[in-house]
Amino acid sequence: MLIGEGGPVSFLDVFDGRDQLIVYKHMWHEAGGIEGQCEGCTATIVDVHDVSYLNHRGVSFAVFCEGPWHEIAPFRAFMGYTLPWFSMAGVKDRAVGDGLLDDPGHIACYLRKGDRVFLTNETIGRGVEATMLQAHLLDLTAYGRKESWEVSPEGWPQDRTGSWWAKDGRPVPHWTRPGAAPVGATGGAPAGHCC
Repeated sequence: MLIGEGGPVSFLDVFDGRDQLIVYKHMWHEAGGIEGQCEGCTATIVDVHDVSYLNHRGVSFAVFCEGPWHEIAPFRAFMGYTLPWFSMAGVKDRAVGDGLLDDPGHIACYLRKGDRVFLTNETIGRGVEATMLQAHLLDLTAYGRKESWEVSPEGWPQDRTGSWWAKDGRPVPHWTRPGAAPVGATGGAPAGHCC
């Protein structure tokens, strides 16, 4: 059973009556506090707010975390996420829980036929950029993401890959939310320990 905002739910319930499901499997650092969660996962999921077009085409979208619900709920509220989130702590089914990729921070797609569910696709790394609207918008600009993998003319600004995700030890979107405390102020894990 998964744990969500309304308590325990079955995996089939997450489909919300639809035939397909996309799940983002968010890395979770237990007891890490809000500021100690994965910068890369935050960057990956922060732009996904309205999935009405997916729903219209028979696809549900949810976020699964390995952490306990009592830690996930405050993070979800702080970030202003409205999509359904679920704790997959203790789930033993690899296709549902940690996944066949054995690493959180990835997207899994499922097809439901009656009470049977099929894992149809999993992607990790650059494959999860499908959800990262702001990364794609940066790609349209003259300097791009300013990451070291980009081929840029001599003298153009470049930083290490993924450096646009964090500022002052926190995922960038944290600083737009009231009450964002400096790293360590609430006892969370230091940033830069993921992805």
